[in-house]
Amino acid sequence: MIAPNTLLQNRYLVTEQIGQGGMGAVYVATDQRFGSTVALKETFFTDAALRKAFEREARLLNRLRHPALPRVSDHFVEDEGQFLVMEFIAGDDLWDLLKTQGGAFPLKEVLGWADQLLDALDYLHTQEPPVIHRDIKPQNLKLTSRGQIILLDFGLAKGTPAQMSQVSATASVFGYSRNYAPLEQMQGTGTDTRSDLYSLAATLYHLMTGITPPDALTRAAAVLNGQPDPLLPANEAHTQVTPAVAQVLMRAMSQNSGHRPQTAEAMREALREAARQTYVTGSTTNVHSAPVTAAMSEQDTQLMEAAPIAPAVQEATVADAVPATSISESVKESALAESVVTSVSPAAKRSRSGRTLGIAAGALMLVLVGAVIYALTRRAAQTEPTEITQPAGNPQPEQANSNNQNALPPEQKANKPVASEKKRAAEPAKTKEPQALPSPPAPPTTVEAPPAPDPNPNRRRDNPYYDPAQVEEAKREAALARQRAREERRLAMEEKRRIQEQRRRERMRQP
Repeated sequence: MIAPNTLLQNRYLVTEQIGQGGMGAVYVATDQRFGSTVALKETFFTDAALRKAFEREARLLNRLRHPALPRVSDHFVEDEGQFLVMEFIAGDDLWDLLKTQGGAFPLKEVLGWADQLLDALDYLHTQEPPVIHRDIKPQNLKLTSRGQIILLDFGLAKGTPAQMSQVSATASVFGYSRNYAPLEQMQGTGTDTRSDLYSLAATLYHLMTGITPPDALTRAAAVLNGQPDPLLPANEAHTQVTPAVAQVLMRAMSQNSGHRPQTAEAMREALREAARQTYVTGSTTNVHSAPVTAAMSEQDTQLMEAAPIAPAVQEATVADAVPATSISESVKESALAESVVTSVSPAAKRSRSGRTLGIAAGALMLVLVGAVIYALTRRAAQTEPTEITQPAGNPQPEQANSNNQNALPPEQKANKPVASEKKRAAEPAKTKEPQALPSPPAPPTTVEAPPAPDPNPNRRRDNPYYDPAQVEEAKREAALARQRAREERRLAMEEKRRIQEQRRRERMRQP
């Protein structure tokens, strides 16, 4: 620890220590040359390869210019420590603000921060070589007085593993935060730009729900043991999160990096689309009983009402058709009842769109057929011929045929049938017995949606896709990863103690 009022490089006067970790510390200092306040990031590296990697990193970070990133202005080595001189950002970090307010931030505010951070990550990841932060968490996000979010702590940012030595790649393991790091970082198998997207999604999950997400190793162990993923969808963890936003977070927090958004820009566009669905349609809360958004219901109803009607249907509805409003209302109710979504897993989303469209089309056909049958039945009932019974004492011939019958001879008059008899003869199918009318169509029933395919087919032992060999191999890999992590932490602590002991001896030797 560097004592206050210590002058480094005859320029930086240390004011106070504001943070400390296993491999370094952060101090606030005053730049005596310009009179400005700066942040000093100290890192303990005694290995020559690590020192060179740190110097390369300092030069790389010095080139960065983005509103959401602090500027790195200097780099120097003093005693056993290496220092990065960075722009000091005043304000509270989001971790402290979470504890202060005791709950989640408003969804709209977090989505605004996410847009700024993803723009910064897109800038970092498109550098040459790409810059990977590897430690995104609420503690490294500061909110300025103007409402701007700043991504801090670049002491462990590195280029891609192709540009870094194996030693520096191993050293980055000490920088992750357990609840926000992806599985590949915790296992030490190598990270890339998609690792930052996992960490950012885990951070956004915490900010939106107020709940710390379970770490990746715990999630992997649960799935291997046939248990459900302990990570709840964000819309189930907090009612303010919509299914569209939760879907983006779940995809970005996939254990397989290939299933995540492949770029920061892709994740940014996905969140923007989710925000449009949330705020354009006015659906700002998550309703578990009816997760279909208002926009989807309105679009489906408009498409159904605007669909062209077949000629037979048009002819049938001229006489007495079911009102269009009742058809649209029935279709809307049927579509809403059938669109039951129980999760926001990636597999459920892929099957839901096709299933909902098929169910809506089927419901539309059922309602239209019922309307046609009902209209035809009504029309047939109205046009059914009725038998005219006249009193026997006062027969009156039909007006249309009276003159013609009087003009005919008597024998032709006797042989000519009356109009009513001719009409009945022309319709032999009609009988005097009343025909049974078809019953009116039953209202459309709710068709239960088929269950979504299981996104994790190996999590139950009675599943036909369960592969014991793969499960055992995954368990062995997880055990080896935990063993490696423990060994790396032990080595880090030994290195830290050795450095502290060396410093103590040097202080004792000083007069």
